[in-house]
Amino acid sequence: MWGSIVSEWLGLIFRWLHVVAAIGWIGSSFYFIHLDLSLKPSADLPEGVQGEAWQVHGGGFYRIVKYLVAPAKLPDDLTWFKWEAYTTWLSGFALMVVVYYLDAELFLVDKSVLDLTPLQAGLFSFVSLLVAWLLYEAACRSGLAQHELPFAIGGYLFLVLLTYAFTHVLSGRGAFNQIGALIGTIMVANVFLTIIPNQKKIVAALLRGETPDPRLGKAGKERSVHNNYLTLPVLVLMISNHYPLLFATRLNWLIVAIVLALGPIIRHFFNERHAGRASPWWVWGVAALGMIAIGLLSAAGPRGGQAGALSTAPTYAAAEEIILSRCSMCHAAEPVWEGITTAPKGIRLDDAEHIHRNARLIGRNAAWASAMPPGNVTEMTAEERAVIAAWVETEVR
Repeated sequence: MWGSIVSEWLGLIFRWLHVVAAIGWIGSSFYFIHLDLSLKPSADLPEGVQGEAWQVHGGGFYRIVKYLVAPAKLPDDLTWFKWEAYTTWLSGFALMVVVYYLDAELFLVDKSVLDLTPLQAGLFSFVSLLVAWLLYEAACRSGLAQHELPFAIGGYLFLVLLTYAFTHVLSGRGAFNQIGALIGTIMVANVFLTIIPNQKKIVAALLRGETPDPRLGKAGKERSVHNNYLTLPVLVLMISNHYPLLFATRLNWLIVAIVLALGPIIRHFFNERHAGRASPWWVWGVAALGMIAIGLLSAAGPRGGQAGALSTAPTYAAAEEIILSRCSMCHAAEPVWEGITTAPKGIRLDDAEHIHRNARLIGRNAAWASAMPPGNVTEMTAEERAVIAAWVETEVR
């Protein structure tokens, strides 16, 4: 029991820290991208200044200038924006260990997808994070990233192919988390290995009385732009585990492909507005079509069969037998599954009253998607999911 309690509390603490740190990182990132794009030239600016921006907030006015490379003299106080990024990744990886690695049997493995042991799944997850990041880093250092459009298209296809691979190795929930963790790893590595080191080299050059190499700032800016366009997709992927019709359906990898395309397109709209250029309103038409496509794909049903394929609607008794045998060991007043002390989310499925009350949730998680049982640990079959789907259809009319 104590192991389950400690795991639950660690999950809460790391999730809380992860969300707070991510808010700080994303907020500062979005702010500086907006600031950079909104700078305007002025006749009275100091030498080496690219532009200025006037802003108002909290009852005060701010005049902000940006040096193209660096000021001639370094100020005594200099604020570094880095710990938000580092804390986001460290807390996120800790959360991944607590939730996905220590409970891999439930959240990372799905034996109907691939029969892995928890150790094999964890190793695959960790190694694939490392290898995929190394490939991205090699592509950037080779100079490919300087060709923005081809690099963006290639990077998009790279992430889609990885998603397809992840959904055929890990559970749907695990695959979505994996591609989100991979993008987050790329983003924080950009900060840790390129953006901050290059800024430190610029500062060191100034302290030595030398002129900093402008290529350092350009390389840091390049990685910052990558992070800017990756932010919105990674946010969707990080919260996707709450939405079974996204991660636990047959065409889940296509849903990720659309999300990976929509995020940068939406960022493009705001970046263009911040830069004072014509607003690309077409973006919202594309976004709407993308969301409609996601909705249609989410109705494709679970992997291994089409829900609702029975010719006649089964009785409640048939559905109850499946639910009691596949779900009630966890969703009960006194769960019998090892490590679970209370019914997840307070949902009980151990008697007729609670089964009828939660019919919609049952359909959403176990019939139209395969989110439950997690990792399909009780080996619910496609035929059983079809029985539940047909019963739910009659129940909720």
